[in-house]
Amino acid sequence: MDKKFYLSIFLIRAIYAGMHILAKVVISGGMNSFVFAFYRQACALMFLAPIAIIFERKRAPPLSFKILCKTFMLAFVGFAFPFDVYNVSVDYTSPTLAAATMNTIPVITFVLAVLLGKESVKIKSLSGIAKMLGVAFCIAGVMAIAFYQGPPLRSLNHHHLLSHKSGLRDGRGSFSTKTWVKGCLLMVLGNTGWCLWLVLQGGVLKQYPSKVLFTTVQCLFSSIQTFFIAFSFERDFTQWKLGLDIRLLSVAYTGIIVTGVSFYLQTWCVERSGPVVLAMSTPLTLLITSGCLSFIFGETIPLGSIIGGVLMVGGLYSVIWGKSKEHACSSGLPVSKEDGKDKSQIEQMPSNLDEATKTSKFDLADCEFQRDEKI
Repeated sequence: MDKKFYLSIFLIRAIYAGMHILAKVVISGGMNSFVFAFYRQACALMFLAPIAIIFERKRAPPLSFKILCKTFMLAFVGFAFPFDVYNVSVDYTSPTLAAATMNTIPVITFVLAVLLGKESVKIKSLSGIAKMLGVAFCIAGVMAIAFYQGPPLRSLNHHHLLSHKSGLRDGRGSFSTKTWVKGCLLMVLGNTGWCLWLVLQGGVLKQYPSKVLFTTVQCLFSSIQTFFIAFSFERDFTQWKLGLDIRLLSVAYTGIIVTGVSFYLQTWCVERSGPVVLAMSTPLTLLITSGCLSFIFGETIPLGSIIGGVLMVGGLYSVIWGKSKEHACSSGLPVSKEDGKDKSQIEQMPSNLDEATKTSKFDLADCEFQRDEKI
């Protein structure tokens, strides 16, 4: 793997860090969170529709009524619902939390796959123990962020360029405990909706393999869904106006850069190295987001968020290691005991984790929500 590959990995994570920060800035600045979700999906639709028409119009199979109904439901579960919930939760919390919870997406996807019978866990095996520990670490991380604040860790940089203009609040200290906990739970709920979409979409893609057109139709349906949701919450159409300001920039960024550019980069990276390397780079989003908020915006980060983030990253790596070892054993490949350099750990893993590591195609969250990592 050359420098271009690692630069692409870093760029993907930087894109999602920018998404978390911009979403927080515009929503804290007064833009309705539901209106923002609608404009984001509408912009993504305008970007993807010409591509789908030009490249998929002749070779894509026809969409049956049954596939359209399934796509409509998937659009709500994977786009409208998690994006609306993400925007509300990021108003209650901080971009740092949004980036941290991106690390839970592969873990939540694994849990849902087990509950739906698409994955199995051998509790007595080393790989099964690692996966269960990963789930426990992620739960502990979420609990630490939600219920433990700790002392604030202030930035070493005392000259913050945008701290007075960004609309960002100063870390967790500006939120009540009730508001912060509510935001944490909503963030996890939004990630869960996105992860459920990752698990369920596999069956539809087998029936309709045209991914670009499938994604475009989901953007169409989710644009309609988010419009009606936004209209039910915001009837003042002066709040819907977009000018040449940060709101328009954020809509274009999340709709085009996050949905379009990161989609291409992640597809290219997964084709080059498989999903594991991309999944293991998820914590970069947290580091970039925290660094920007601290050094540019002057946000203080509480110790509880640091501890929770470390626990969630540990949970992510534990699940990935367990999946890699399980895949190596099932393939009959030797597993290195020294440093984990065995090729099986960077080859393609079972489909559920493959999809989990592609979350930032349409974004955790992003996502981080890897969205990519999820909002």
